[in-house]
Amino acid sequence: MASLAEKRMEDAEDHPIDQHTDQAARPEELRLLEALLFASADPIDQATLAKRMPDGVDVKAALAQLQEEYAPRGVNLVRVANKWTFRTAGDLSWLMTRESTETRRLSRAAIEVLAIIAYHQPVTRAEIEEIRGVITSKGTLDVLLETGWIRPRGRRKTPGRPLTFGTTEAFLSQFSLEALSDLPGLEELKGTGLLDSRLPSGFSVPTPSDDVALREDEDPLDAGDNLELLLAPAAEPEGGSDS
Repeated sequence: MASLAEKRMEDAEDHPIDQHTDQAARPEELRLLEALLFASADPIDQATLAKRMPDGVDVKAALAQLQEEYAPRGVNLVRVANKWTFRTAGDLSWLMTRESTETRRLSRAAIEVLAIIAYHQPVTRAEIEEIRGVITSKGTLDVLLETGWIRPRGRRKTPGRPLTFGTTEAFLSQFSLEALSDLPGLEELKGTGLLDSRLPSGFSVPTPSDDVALREDEDPLDAGDNLELLLAPAAEPEGGSDS
């Protein structure tokens, strides 16, 4: 009695697959998009992809079709910070555990500052301190700058012209967010236990903006700005500390 493997080989010989026919049935633009996305070390936005494609190609529709094709595969086409890239399928992340790098836990202060910047950007150091109710140390901002999750946006048009801070594309990528609007809202934060359910009436969570353009109350950064000097710690009152 023939084995299962032998039977499959016989079936394959009786019904050969015409690879050329299958390839011809697939739109050429999908192959082009695959090549561009696989060759790029960084995510690519739709406008950049469109410039590299032949005239008349509906890049948006092609990306949607390619994303559908890769949905059940080991790598998926995903959109991060409004850019496209291939990533290992989420349910296969355990395969990469041996290659993972050691991560450094953020302090509670750093997490609080990052959350304030994400939701309230553009925001200055003084405004962060006002929201938290404590002095924010230079080290906390340094750590967040080193991760690449926050950046100086500009300078507030107020006395002293303090720096304004915002998040980066690296922040969106790290937390798998397509846009800042995907950050959890008030009810979601309550549901996860990150906010007390007994909040004062009128309490709200701001809706963060993805607009990278400077606002009316911001000036561009100066050409000679040095972050080490800009982030020098302010004089702290006795007993002041970063918690």
